[in-house]
Amino acid sequence: MILKRKNSLKKNKTGHLKTKNSKFERVENFKYLGIILNKNNTNQTDLQERIKNANKTYFMLQKFFKNKNTSKKLKLRLKNTITEKTLAYASETWTLTKGDRKQWNIFERKVYRRILGPVYENEKENWRILTNKEIYASVKKPTIMEKIRLKKLRWFGHVQRMEENRIPKRVLYMNLGTTRLRGRPRNRW
Repeated sequence: MILKRKNSLKKNKTGHLKTKNSKFERVENFKYLGIILNKNNTNQTDLQERIKNANKTYFMLQKFFKNKNTSKKLKLRLKNTITEKTLAYASETWTLTKGDRKQWNIFERKVYRRILGPVYENEKENWRILTNKEIYASVKKPTIMEKIRLKKLRWFGHVQRMEENRIPKRVLYMNLGTTRLRGRPRNRW
């Protein structure tokens, strides 16, 4: 995969890199250590894949979430240990947009609504779903966005304590000495 600001294929139009014994195909994106890397150097496809995988684990566990004999405490532990770990793997280095945060919060509230179930109103004599405020008041746990923020802060502290010659610390304070292109810069970590 070739990472460039401008999408050009002037050289090597076949898209392959050839060495003595091997031939490497040019790709738009690939999965490396559980993270999807793409040529635009954005994490949108990786975030979508994370939500999709967390959704799969949610639906695999749905019979436990629907079961009325299972306690809410156990359901919340299942959600925290399995679904959130799938969702927030390697989230320390992500730059999340407002839309990404919104998608993640929607997914989290969907799972909480399944776990907590509907509420019966005596005045209207009908069932209704919980509002967002009611969900967070009853759960009393940090949201997925707060947990990701804490993971980022923990990683930053880890890098700060590293020796000066370590690569992550050098990259954090690296000055490339180039000028920026025109337009609004993308968010950074």
